[in-house]
Amino acid sequence: MKRIYFLVPDIETTRRIVDDLLLARVEERHIHVLAKRNRPLEHLPEATFMQKTDFVPALEQGLALGGATGMLAGLVAVALPTGLVLGGGAVLALTLAGAGLGAWFSSMIGASVGNRRVKAFEDAIERGELLVMVDVPKERVEEIEALVKKHHPNAQCEGTEPFMPPFP
Repeated sequence: MKRIYFLVPDIETTRRIVDDLLLARVEERHIHVLAKRNRPLEHLPEATFMQKTDFVPALEQGLALGGATGMLAGLVAVALPTGLVLGGGAVLALTLAGAGLGAWFSSMIGASVGNRRVKAFEDAIERGELLVMVDVPKERVEEIEALVKKHHPNAQCEGTEPFMPPFP
C-alpha cells in the first residue's frame, strides 16, 4: 500500500474528490481528510488519531530499539561470570522485556507528537486548505492521482510513501 497526499482548497472540491474515490472502489476507511482545528468537515472521512500522530512509527522504533537493547543486556548477563547459570531463556526474556518496554514508552511519546509527515503541510492547513490522504495499492497510485486532478487540475501529489496499516 502507498499513502498519497493531496492539498485541496475547499470543502466542495474535497467532497467531489471523496465521492469519486468511493465510486472508484477506494474504501472509506482508506480516505482521511485533515483540516485545521474546529473546522467542520461536513460528513467527510476525518483523519483519526493514527493519521494525526506519530504513534505507529514511534511504536515500531521503540519495539526495535528496546528489543535490541534487551538482547544486548541478556547477552551481557550470560557472558558475565556471576555464579548463576543463565542460558538462552534469560536472553529471550530480556529481549522480550526490552521490546515491550521500548514499544510502550516510545508509543506514549509518539501519541503526544504530531505526525512528522503531516508537519510539512501545516502552513497550508492553517491557511484553510484540506489535506487528503488516500491509502491505495501501489498499482493504483497513478489512477487515483488522475482522478483527483480531474476535479482540481492544480492539485499536486505531494508525495507517496509506503504505508503499512497498523492492524489487519
